[in-house]
Amino acid sequence: MALAAALLLPLGTVAAQQPSIEDFVKHPTYSGAKISPTGEYLAITVDRGDQDVLTVLRTSDLQIMKINQLPDKKSVGSFYWVSPDRLLFNAVKKLGGYRAPFSTGEWYAVNADGSQPRPIIYYGTRDATQRGKTVGMQRFNLLDTLKGEDRDVIMVAYSPRSSEGSGTEVVRVDTVSGRRVSLGSAPTENCSMVLGKDKTPRFAICASSRDEEGNYDERTELYRLDGSKWTLVSASKDDGKYLSVTRVTEDGTVYAMQSDGKAPGAIGTLDVETGEFHPLYQDEVAEIQDMIWSADEQTLLGVVTAAGAPEVTLLDNEHPDAQLYASLAASFPGQMVDFSSHTTDGSLIVVSVYSDTNPGELYLYNRDTGKARFLMQGRRWLDKEQMATTTPFSFTSRDGKQVYGYLTIPRGSDGTNLPMIVNPHGGPIGPRDNWGFNSEAQLLASRGYAVLQVNFRGSGGYGKAWQDAGHMQWADGIQNDIIDATKWAIDQGHADKDRICIYGGSFGGYSALMAPIRAPGLYQCAFGYVGVYDVPMLFERGDIPRSESGKRYLRRTHGTDQAKWAEWSPAKRADEVRIPVYLAAGARDERAVPEQTELMAKALAEAGNPPEGVIIQSGEMHGFYDEKNNLNLYTEMLKFFDRHIGAGAKQPPVADATTP
Repeated sequence: MALAAALLLPLGTVAAQQPSIEDFVKHPTYSGAKISPTGEYLAITVDRGDQDVLTVLRTSDLQIMKINQLPDKKSVGSFYWVSPDRLLFNAVKKLGGYRAPFSTGEWYAVNADGSQPRPIIYYGTRDATQRGKTVGMQRFNLLDTLKGEDRDVIMVAYSPRSSEGSGTEVVRVDTVSGRRVSLGSAPTENCSMVLGKDKTPRFAICASSRDEEGNYDERTELYRLDGSKWTLVSASKDDGKYLSVTRVTEDGTVYAMQSDGKAPGAIGTLDVETGEFHPLYQDEVAEIQDMIWSADEQTLLGVVTAAGAPEVTLLDNEHPDAQLYASLAASFPGQMVDFSSHTTDGSLIVVSVYSDTNPGELYLYNRDTGKARFLMQGRRWLDKEQMATTTPFSFTSRDGKQVYGYLTIPRGSDGTNLPMIVNPHGGPIGPRDNWGFNSEAQLLASRGYAVLQVNFRGSGGYGKAWQDAGHMQWADGIQNDIIDATKWAIDQGHADKDRICIYGGSFGGYSALMAPIRAPGLYQCAFGYVGVYDVPMLFERGDIPRSESGKRYLRRTHGTDQAKWAEWSPAKRADEVRIPVYLAAGARDERAVPEQTELMAKALAEAGNPPEGVIIQSGEMHGFYDEKNNLNLYTEMLKFFDRHIGAGAKQPPVADATTP
């Protein structure tokens, strides 16, 4: 019962002292929790260092029924209740902080008590009844657990491109025998599938990254299956509308998303006969980040947007589940509340709660009693009362754009004249920073630093036009947004202009070196982590140029002018980096290969400014995952910042009062 005790310690048991670096780099205790359809069991993925295990608890008394652990240090990834007592889950490998975990391609099923364990899908080739049959290297995703069915689920299988078909097939899978039955294939390549109310393929949303000239261009097509024939409903290249189906409910209501390829998309319903879209909600600034559904999964109760902090808009205030959600949300002011999972009848609901200071908690709400029972904390060793506050902000950029970001202020500080770390995120096209608990920002804030994050142009979540604005702007528009955000923090009095450093990972590592080139004197030091520093190398090495779509993406983002590539490469302009630098990379990184970091370090040394330290960490990929490696990384990072803008930095001499 040691595991259960560790999970279920009550709130407020953490001693009031400064958390250690280890406290922040330690992985959360759990990464997911789901209640069984009848409420008898609770399944939780629990961190055990190198791997996550799937633990099944009895809901009544939280006694452990079974701990499912995979061999060869494989972790349990996604998991689902197939029936009141059977689970389906896939295997993943935990490698690389920015890309982990990634699927091994294997799926397993087991009963709650550990009986009837079965490998359902083997890596890449066959199901449990096809050991002698060779097929393509397939990967599988779950589409539907088929409510009321005790064995079968519906999955989608993706195969490499071939002359035999689209590469996307919907299959019905028996989770005891492993037998698969095909239900149909997509009309073309690169499609996601949506089932109809009869649980057969109904819609296909197909994507392409190529225009008529063979260049990079994001396009989508929506197809509807009528009998045995696929009918094109909408094509973005023709009508300018990006239309996708989100869900088809049991009563046949088709929920869909539509955008004009510029502004944030709208959620609504789709008339199957006419193809007419009926909007329900659209935010002017931010994309719909999440949806809140009723317990029977038939009604869209509300949507979540996040220009800054998450904002919930209820669409059906009269629905009992919407009223329940509003009541629960009111019980946790200033925090984000979500229905994590629920029983089939909706009588028991697992409620997740988090905020900028709360790493995450789970409660079990009983509709009959009207009470919520505390279950567990994700990082029980951290006292949320000691955590720093993260505040959303926005400003107008030099070219008149509204830019959004987040400022984390150390606990107990008045928020003025602070040493500050500017922390640009990776990507840059698509990813974004979000409001919520960020262990990295909290670690830096716990040592007295303000932390600035900005959703510069190219970031996702603000509409396709804002995201597309990041192409061809790595060194220009994006850096302008980061620099302007830094100056905003100075002008607002939050940051001491003489104590600012910049640190980022992946594209953020690129920015950590390029922003000081673009704005000499603004930053006092730079820490680049798993970064890209040489654009030409990006076209030659790593996983992006291995595919045609990756090459198209690179041309769209950087063009073909090699003179520009040199201008946009910090490694080619190392003589302009006149501040202290520290670099770190993973030795097995296939995205920003370690040669990028080695080249940057060499260029700085040749320019007379060798890095104060270089970490090329063995075993790590695109971002460190191992706790010991992260402990070393952040220990060195904090020493570096302390030397240059922290307590260890040389302070200017205080003028003698008698000096004229």
